[in-house]
Amino acid sequence: MRKPSNGGLVYSTEAGRMCPACRQPVAACTCRTALPAPAGDGIVRVSRETKGRGGKAVTLVRGLPLAADDLAALGKRLRNACGAGGTAKDGLLEVQGDHVERVMALLKAEGWTVKRAGG
Repeated sequence: MRKPSNGGLVYSTEAGRMCPACRQPVAACTCRTALPAPAGDGIVRVSRETKGRGGKAVTLVRGLPLAADDLAALGKRLRNACGAGGTAKDGLLEVQGDHVERVMALLKAEGWTVKRAGG
């Protein structure tokens, strides 16, 4: 059985990646900038994960109700404080390495309600 096609352009050789909603290049997308910050329960969850990363530990921060720019800025502060790399994508912060306790302390100092998630 075949899935119905959305008919959306995903990639163009002229502009690169295309937004499926507004059909503009991702760099000039107008619909993504208008999206509100994701709503959560007000609790930031910090966990450590190694799945799919070749055994390397990564500290994950979920549940931050911030816009993409603010999330990226907070991620940069956390990465600088931990002396590690990482990324901010899809409302999730990743900090390379096992820095759960340090990240929790930094987030508590900034006034967030923080819980450790996972084992």
